[in-house]
Amino acid sequence: MNIVIFGPNGSGKGTQAGLIQKKYPLLAHIESGAIFREHIKNSTDLGKKAKAYMDRGDLVPDEITIPMILETLRQKGTHGWLLDGFPRNPAQAEKLWKALSEARLKLDYVVEIILARPVAKNRIMGRRLCADNPTHPNNIFIDAVKPKDGHCRICGGALSARGDDQDEQAVNKRHDIYYDLKNGTLAAVAFFRELASRGMTRYVEIDGNGDIEEVGEALLKKLV
Repeated sequence: MNIVIFGPNGSGKGTQAGLIQKKYPLLAHIESGAIFREHIKNSTDLGKKAKAYMDRGDLVPDEITIPMILETLRQKGTHGWLLDGFPRNPAQAEKLWKALSEARLKLDYVVEIILARPVAKNRIMGRRLCADNPTHPNNIFIDAVKPKDGHCRICGGALSARGDDQDEQAVNKRHDIYYDLKNGTLAAVAFFRELASRGMTRYVEIDGNGDIEEVGEALLKKLV
């Protein structure tokens, strides 16, 4: 089973990807950022080319990025893969689809976790980390996991906020890219949705408003 998963920052996409992999342990979770790091670390030919662009502060062109991704899918996804973090725009979606088709790699599912932009932003900026156990869920904007009197709702530990979570400009910039219906990630989703309407892949839409377990259960039921 081969899957591409979409969702804005704050939607729990990474968590849901982990739940999918837990049910299908042979499925390789391929995260686009990790692909770059691995190729650069191993000094592959593609990694060297990518590093040259990155060192100049330039975006790595799709002509390098997509072959990197395909190579990783072939090497690590022999029992199926879950691609996370790519494509980010419609041009990349079209190029990825063409490359997958030419490589005879089937795309079984395209998953979209839907979450309104204000909700996604609040989820990011409302996250609080427990000093005693960072896995304890605390969020000042979510009633179900709201801290108690400013302390961890589970153990009473001290809470803090990650600096990048509080950078509203950075959060808005990431969401500007994702929610752009013309040139952003949602335009890439629309490309795959059109393919699904023609029976060329399957599109799965998931409401991201529930808690982790609810969203995960709904998603796994649709991956059959």
